[in-house]
Amino acid sequence: MFWKTLKLYTKTSQRKGHVNEDVDVQDLMRRYTNDVIASAAFGLPKLGITVFPKKVINFFKGIVVNTMQHREKNNIHRPDMIQLLMEASKGTLKDERYANGNKSQNNEAFKQRPEKEWSVEELSSQVFLFFAAGYESSASTLVMCVHELALNPDVQEKLYQEIKEYKEKHGEITFEHIHNLKYLDWVLSETSRKWSTVLVLDRTCTLPYELPPPREGLKPVQVSYLLPTLCLWLQLKHGDLVYNMVKSIHMDPIYHPNPEKFDPERFSDENKHKIKPFTYMPFGMGPRNCIGIRFAQLELKILIFDIVSNYKIVKCTKTMDPVVLKPHAFNLQPRDGSIVRFVPRHAH
Repeated sequence: MFWKTLKLYTKTSQRKGHVNEDVDVQDLMRRYTNDVIASAAFGLPKLGITVFPKKVINFFKGIVVNTMQHREKNNIHRPDMIQLLMEASKGTLKDERYANGNKSQNNEAFKQRPEKEWSVEELSSQVFLFFAAGYESSASTLVMCVHELALNPDVQEKLYQEIKEYKEKHGEITFEHIHNLKYLDWVLSETSRKWSTVLVLDRTCTLPYELPPPREGLKPVQVSYLLPTLCLWLQLKHGDLVYNMVKSIHMDPIYHPNPEKFDPERFSDENKHKIKPFTYMPFGMGPRNCIGIRFAQLELKILIFDIVSNYKIVKCTKTMDPVVLKPHAFNLQPRDGSIVRFVPRHAH
């Protein structure tokens, strides 16, 4: 599925003259992630939209209803999002309560819950959320990764050498051997740190907890915006909503020295132990982290692998350096676009 989409993406890019010309990669990356999530989540070979039309709600409802009816009629089963929703709507979805054939009797989280009939609106909203999360976050990460590789040719060259050695040994990228591309993993991890698509994580407090005193030289927690002088140690209660500022933590020099520098070596085997727990959270943490971590990582690695192995990403006169993000945008967008040039490494 990934490779079919990638080949279509490559052909489209070459046909539209994106080789040896200055090109804004934002549209290219969003086309790729758009079609990948369409195929993987909805069983569609190509979604074919780049912006949401006015009838977007009816569009996603149509995907849910028509696809479910077709599969029910023809007894079709696929390991995708639609299949999970079909099982959930009929109450046949397997969960942790029955893992290994054992039903937990003691854990409060696994107590039997009443059966729920899902409406078309609820199913459609799940489809929309899955699409939005899988489409935009991956596209933004790819855009910023390509931009950083253009600004850091030494990093790009080191990545190319790793990919070249990999291809000599294993050929094309496969799921069985993708773990051998360590530097590629470091590059994408550093992209996710510096350009995190997750700005804030919200969690509900399940147990009373008193936050520890601040570090030396820092201010205590401000508990009242109406009384800014009232600063106390914060006592969290059951049910309180806590916001975790992921972007701020990722760019905090206390946790990540020289945070503005794009340095994949932070995640090397020699250095990764220096990263403290809960100071790197591009996919969230704990039991409610991103459901599509492995999917997203595979999607990102496959495309960057293909681009770097075939093209040299070159900084041009229109490439922003340093990058300044567009204000008031709901996603990561360089203010003047992410414009680079793709130069073929081999004659086509």
